[in-house]
Amino acid sequence: MDLLSVLKQINVSLGWPLIIFVVAVAIICTIALSFVQIRYFFKAWKLTLFPEKVETANQKEKIDMTPFQAFVNALSTSLGNGSIAGMAVAMTMGGPGAAFWMVVVGFLTMAIRFSEIFLSTYFRATSTEKSAIGGPMLYLKSVAGGKVLSYLYALLCLAFGLIVGCAIQTNSVRISAFKTWGISPLLIAIIVTVFVAYVILGGAPRVVKMSNRIVPLKVGLFFGSTIIVLLYNYKTLIPALQLIVKSAFSPTAIAGGVIGFTVQQAMRTGMLKNINATESGLGTSAIFFGSTGSKNYVESGIMSMLITFISTTVGFLICWAIVATGTIKSGLTSTALTIEAYSTAFGSMAGWIVSFLSITFGIGVMVGFIYISKECWLFLTNKRFGRVFDVIFCAFAFAGAMVKVDVIWESVDIILAGMLAINLFAIMYLLPVIRKNVKAYINQK
Repeated sequence: MDLLSVLKQINVSLGWPLIIFVVAVAIICTIALSFVQIRYFFKAWKLTLFPEKVETANQKEKIDMTPFQAFVNALSTSLGNGSIAGMAVAMTMGGPGAAFWMVVVGFLTMAIRFSEIFLSTYFRATSTEKSAIGGPMLYLKSVAGGKVLSYLYALLCLAFGLIVGCAIQTNSVRISAFKTWGISPLLIAIIVTVFVAYVILGGAPRVVKMSNRIVPLKVGLFFGSTIIVLLYNYKTLIPALQLIVKSAFSPTAIAGGVIGFTVQQAMRTGMLKNINATESGLGTSAIFFGSTGSKNYVESGIMSMLITFISTTVGFLICWAIVATGTIKSGLTSTALTIEAYSTAFGSMAGWIVSFLSITFGIGVMVGFIYISKECWLFLTNKRFGRVFDVIFCAFAFAGAMVKVDVIWESVDIILAGMLAINLFAIMYLLPVIRKNVKAYINQK
């Protein structure tokens, strides 16, 4: 048995235990925090659209970004090719019902996203360390076995950033640019590497600046083009929704019974794809918010829930479009299936639109993970050898655009499972702290 087969078998074994663990923690957090994702849903929009003046724990402290900028960067990393290609894969593996379960787990994990962002800002603001690196690396120090877990998490997150946040994104950019415009992989690798080097050398301010430019572009283009596809197929929108809900609870045959989907397949695929796409529970977004210095712990958590909501909405709209256009029966998968769905409204231009989306989504993720990965590197090296990291990240960007990533893709789920296990353990351990502050906030309001 080769390495790829072994990794695939491990991932299959991890699937259900991981889902059950995440959903259990999400339900516990939802109940313990008084259904925070419902109670403060509109408050989250207010805090995001009309951000208030930043109140830091230490007014003299230099911060890398404001809470709103942290929100933008976190949103950017959660809107990647896992949405464009991953949701299409979910449709072919789990059927229409996968979209329903994706929304369910998205709703539940909003409470997890709140918890990890609260902990990041709370422990950053109350830390006695000077220039402490935020995120799970900081609040893990307050749990049992925290010293070891904080370093293990940082190591896994660094690997996740280099592979998912860099190599896989440049690989997706290369595939899209080559298939649509015939651009040489070597040329793409050089251009992407030069771009990454430019962003890295500018530090946190340049990461924030690039994200502020990329996020509105990719979000606007996605919603605009997808809504056009849905409106073009308006006659089948309601039947598509009915099929999604029906398929979530009963076996469904598509394409004349050639492909059969079970409830179990739909649940497993939809839930896993949502966790992968939104990154809720991974702690990566907490690293951004930990750099804000904000002492508005609860409100930072409330704002962050929209990241999960928007990411879930993006994924669901792609699934809805695939079902409504009938292209789920085409036998295609991944980006090719998304292009096929878009072609019902845009014709031959669909490939251009989806490829451009894939490129902007990939670049946006890569920019955000420059910051996340470097914070993990600095934590592991006690803030040394920063330039060595710059070279390593650029090397991964170049290699990702040049090589096949099948084995790397399969290893990602194992890394993701490790990050989730460590971060969710910390959330459960520190849940009394979160609950106490949420109750105080509710009573105050």
